[in-house]
Amino acid sequence: MKCKYLLIFFTFLLFSCETNISNKKIKYSNKSEVIFVNKGFALIYDDDLIEKNLINKKMKSEDLIIFQHKLKKNTKVLVTNIKNQKSVIAIVGLKSKYPHFYNSVISPRISNMLDLDLNDPYVEIKKINYSNSFIASTTKTFEEEKNVATKVPVEKIKIKDLSLIKVTDNETKKLTFNYSIFIADFYFKESAKGMVSRIRENTNIQNINVKKITDNQYRVNIGPFKNLNSLKSSFNELKILNFENLEIIKN
Repeated sequence: MKCKYLLIFFTFLLFSCETNISNKKIKYSNKSEVIFVNKGFALIYDDDLIEKNLINKKMKSEDLIIFQHKLKKNTKVLVTNIKNQKSVIAIVGLKSKYPHFYNSVISPRISNMLDLDLNDPYVEIKKINYSNSFIASTTKTFEEEKNVATKVPVEKIKIKDLSLIKVTDNETKKLTFNYSIFIADFYFKESAKGMVSRIRENTNIQNINVKKITDNQYRVNIGPFKNLNSLKSSFNELKILNFENLEIIKN
C-alpha cells in the first residue's frame, strides 16, 4: 500500500515539474531573438546600377527598403550604421541580383537617415523576431518614418571608390582603411587549422590568421586589408566555398 502511495506521489511530482518546464519554455519563446546578423558594405541604390546591369530591380529613392540575398521579401530588419550606431527599421524588398561583395542594397533614404559615410558605407543588417508589443510599436514607427520619407526629396547619390580617396596627414587616422573577413569560430585549434588549409587549397588567398580568443575558441580571419580592391578580390574568391554568412569586420 505504501508503495502505491509513493508511486502516486512521484507521478504527481513528475507532472508538476513538466508543467513548470513547459511554462518556462512558453515564457522564453515570447522574448525577442536575433535570427540573422551580417556586417559588411552596403551598396546605395542608384538608377545607374540598373543601366550597368549590376542589379536588376528598381527601388524608389524615398523607400525604406533594402535588397538582401539571404532574407525573404517583407522581412523586417534593423539597418545600423556601425560608425555612429544610428539605426533604421526597413523592409526587405524583391529578390534582386547585386554584386556578391555587398551585404545589401539600401535606398538613398536609408543612407541619409543613417548619416552613412558614402566612402565607407559599413553597416549591420539584423533580422529580429519581435514580441507582439514590439511589433505594434515598431510598425507605428516605421509607418511614421515612411510618411515623412515620401514627402522629402532625395538628391542623387554618387559613391566614390574607397581605394581612390586622398587623405591628408590630419585625416589619415580617421580614414584609414582596415578591414578583415571573419570566417568562423572553432572549438578546437585543429579544426581552425583545417579551415585554413581548405581555403588555401581552393583559393589564392594566403593572409589567413587563426586567433585564440579563449581556451576553447579559435577564430579564423582573412586580412587585414588596407584597400577596397584587395578586400573585394579575396571576398569574391571565397564564393567558391559557399560559406553561409561571411562578414566583414572593421579592425
